[in-house]
Amino acid sequence: MEARKVAVITGGGRGIGAATAKLFAQNGYAVCINYKSNVEAASSLAEEIAAKGGQCIIVQADVSQEAGVLRLFDVVDKELGTISVLINNAGILQKQMRLEEMSAERINSILVNNVTSYFLCSREAVKRMSNKNGGLGGVIVNVSSGSARSGSPNEYIDYAASKGAIDTLTKGLSLEVAAEGIRVNCVRPGLIYTDMHSDGGEPNRIERLKSKIPLQRGGLPEEVSEAIYWLASEKSTFSTGNYLDVTGGL
Repeated sequence: MEARKVAVITGGGRGIGAATAKLFAQNGYAVCINYKSNVEAASSLAEEIAAKGGQCIIVQADVSQEAGVLRLFDVVDKELGTISVLINNAGILQKQMRLEEMSAERINSILVNNVTSYFLCSREAVKRMSNKNGGLGGVIVNVSSGSARSGSPNEYIDYAASKGAIDTLTKGLSLEVAAEGIRVNCVRPGLIYTDMHSDGGEPNRIERLKSKIPLQRGGLPEEVSEAIYWLASEKSTFSTGNYLDVTGGL
């Protein structure tokens, strides 16, 4: 019997990460849900996946820290086997404010959580996937944001800048590992109904802004997860270094 493919989803306990974990499990992947602190959400999601016949583990790790990343991948190696797909999704958003109000502590926290984590997790995935190292190849999908293009002035330019870095990581890494059996692509969600807006201090932000979206509504986590799955699937085998905007036309 052929071994199941293995998908690791960072920040997988809620929102886009949770929808992605469900979709990959439904399609036969063994799934690792990484979470930082909300064990209740991650455990509930894992139970839901298992109840539908999926194979799933949860691993607590702060992926902005090297020790946490190493432990995460060690657990996956031992419990699920060789990683096939990495979805870099973990990230934070802080309270809306202008740059002139931002502290160095806040800026550095955003960059470490949203950028360093993607670099470290990608590094460990490449080590395992690369055919140069005896791996079987694989796919990395980075979750960026439409804010990488808009800049999010007066609200989150630190978050937007961190996502701009992810766009650049996607392009550079895709070229670096293309000949080693690894594809690297990026999804850029727009205004999606997730709890992250509460982290920024405005839970109903989408309601305020949805009239600016050409499709006149906010997006659903499931709509983003479908884009992620397509980029990871056999349907997109000639795509690497690309960006898929899921923004309702914004």
